[in-house]
Amino acid sequence: MQTFPCENSEMNHASLEAYREVAPPGTVEFLYRLSEKVQGRSFLHINSTRQGGGVAEILMRLVPLLNDLGIKASWEVLDGNPEFFRVTKAFHNALQGEEQVITDEMYETFLECNRENGERLPLDADLIMIHDPQPVALILRRDARGKWVWRCHIDASRPQRRVWNFLRQFVEQYDAAVFSLPKFAQRLPIPQYLIYPSIDPLSDKNRELSDREVAGILSRLGVPQDKPILLQVSRFDRFKDPVGVINAYRMVKRRTDCRLVLAGGGAVDDPEGQVVLAEVREAAGRDPDVHVLELPPDAHLEINALQRAATVVLQKSTREGFGLTVAEAMWKGKPVIGGTAGGITVQIVYDLTGYTVNSVEGAAYRIRYLLNNPEAATRIGRIAREHVRRNFLITRHLADYLMLLHVMMSGRPPHRQPPEDQPPTSEA
Repeated sequence: MQTFPCENSEMNHASLEAYREVAPPGTVEFLYRLSEKVQGRSFLHINSTRQGGGVAEILMRLVPLLNDLGIKASWEVLDGNPEFFRVTKAFHNALQGEEQVITDEMYETFLECNRENGERLPLDADLIMIHDPQPVALILRRDARGKWVWRCHIDASRPQRRVWNFLRQFVEQYDAAVFSLPKFAQRLPIPQYLIYPSIDPLSDKNRELSDREVAGILSRLGVPQDKPILLQVSRFDRFKDPVGVINAYRMVKRRTDCRLVLAGGGAVDDPEGQVVLAEVREAAGRDPDVHVLELPPDAHLEINALQRAATVVLQKSTREGFGLTVAEAMWKGKPVIGGTAGGITVQIVYDLTGYTVNSVEGAAYRIRYLLNNPEAATRIGRIAREHVRRNFLITRHLADYLMLLHVMMSGRPPHRQPPEDQPPTSEA
């Protein structure tokens, strides 16, 4: 079992006061006032990986800030073997509408891992938030003390029915569910809430970098800055359509000289990454202007520099939970071209903060337009940054979680830890 309390962040997390310079006016004061209603409450988050993917990044930044506001926030991570993560990757694909063969043995592997973790993890808090399908069956270990919320980050709007019906039996035992978009929600007999994910503008991935820093990092990565750079940052996942991005680049390259960078990595809970990476390398061939970069999960400065160096950023997903790489690039003033999938359609306002496309040809057309119209690219980037400031920063996310905690705890006294020499009781 791995435990990551509030100290687990990028060495030193920024204090809430530091966000006054980047968040909309009045935001920090609002957070202080809102936190007064829930100070002293305990808030436990559980997900399936420490590094890799947006959920871990969000928790790494949110948990320390919740503690700054007087919330007893903590973060636990599910232990699982490779077979468990192969099963949950199949669940993930099935929930996003891809047909999967799930055997009874796979269901049992899933349940056994959750049972084992339920025995090990300290499931003791006023509010317990379980992130995504991997730990959903931990609800079987609940007691009468805390409230449980299931936080679904993926697009579950058109799931494979057998898999969803299996998971639903656990979700229905929660006190509430949280989705990233209304269309992701399912019919459930419990309250459902909408909370957008967020980016942290002060993290290494999003903080300001000088031109010199950017140039030095790109030099180490072996990416020249002698021509326009097209960039996609994502896991190597077929739903991100990296091969489609390569095909769009080749269509653009016939008329406009440019480079393509596909940067990403894997995560403990995504065993398909190496297979997709091999497919991408094969599609790239020996083109010296296509750079396929396999980055470690903590390559935050590298991603920051790549996004700042890019002329156009793509996120051509065919299925997407929210796609925070879009907000990351927009925060850096970049025009983004994304697929019409998931949260990308919330972040990209067509012809204002970027463009959404449905095909390789559409992506190539919009890339050419932005490369040939730098004034339009600058205008879109400026509006995009302000859109992120008002909607997708971590300060807004904090407010949403404080309000959720207040709603879930209404009428309940704060949970108190018993003294070490006194056994816990069943009273709330």
